Amino acid sequence: MEKTGQMYQKFLDEYISENAVRKYTTETAGYGITYLLRNQYAQIYMNVVNSYLRTSTVRPLRLLEFGCGGGMNITRLISLLEEKKVPVDRAYGTDFSPRLVQAAGEEAKAFLPPHLAKKVSFHVARNEQLAEDLSAGLDGSEDQIGSFDLIIGVNTSRYCHRFGKQLNCAEDIYRLLRPGGVCVIIDMNNRFPAFRSRFRELDRDPAECYIPSLDEYASPFKTAGFEIIRKGNFCWIPHSAGYALTLSCRLMSPFLNLVARSRAMRSLVVARKPA
Repeated sequence: MEKTGQMYQKFLDEYISENAVRKYTTETAGYGITYLLRNQYAQIYMNVVNSYLRTSTVRPLRLLEFGCGGGMNITRLISLLEEKKVPVDRAYGTDFSPRLVQAAGEEAKAFLPPHLAKKVSFHVARNEQLAEDLSAGLDGSEDQIGSFDLIIGVNTSRYCHRFGKQLNCAEDIYRLLRPGGVCVIIDMNNRFPAFRSRFRELDRDPAECYIPSLDEYASPFKTAGFEIIRKGNFCWIPHSAGYALTLSCRLMSPFLNLVARSRAMRSLVVARKPA
C-alpha cells in the first residue's frame, strides 16, 4: 500500500504541474494532437456514433471523458458533433489532477462558443472510482448511473493497469453507460518500439511506466460484461509532433500500416454494453 501511495503521489505531482498544463492544452500542446483530434480520433468517434448510437433532438447524447487532462479531446468532440448536427445534451470531463480540471474548464470557455461551453463541466475524479467521485463532484444532485451514451478515455487507461485497478474502472464505466452505450479507449501500444518515455524512464520503477498489451487493455472490459466491437492498433503521429513531423508521419502511414500495423503507436478498444 505504501508503494502504491508513493507512486500515486509521483503521478499527482507530475500532473498538477504547469508543465502538464502546457502539454495538455491547445495553446502549447503539439500540432500532432490537434491534427489527430480533428482527423483520426474524430473518425473513430463518428464511426461509433453513426454505427451504434441512435440520437435525435428528443434523445441527445450524454458524453463523459475520463482522464480528460486539459480538456482538448472532449471539447473537440463536442464541437465535431455540433458540426455534424449530432445533438448533445451534456458532457463531463474527469481527471485526478485538480490543476488539469481547472485548465479544462478554461479550455472549454476559450475554445467553445457559449451555447456549447455551458453543456460541459469538469470534475476531479479518479479512474478507479469514477462513478463515486463523479457523483461527489456533482454533490449528488444528478444520478449518472446508466445515463451515458458514450464514454471515452485517451492516454489514461494504462494508469489503471499500473495500480492494478483496471477492472474497477471498467466496472464503473459499465455502470455509468446506458444499455447499448459505448466506451472508446485509446492508449499507448506496448509494441511500438520508439516511445521517448521508454528512455526517459529507465531509472524509474517498472511499475510506474508499465504499458499494457492490446489484449490487456481489452480484458477488464470483457470481464465487466462488455462486448468488444473493435480492437486494434493504429496511428503513427506523436501527440507532441510539430507540423513537419506530422506531415511526414501522415505520408508514411499507409506503408507502415501495410507492413507493421501491430506496432503502431496507439492501441484502440471499442466496447459496448449489451442493449
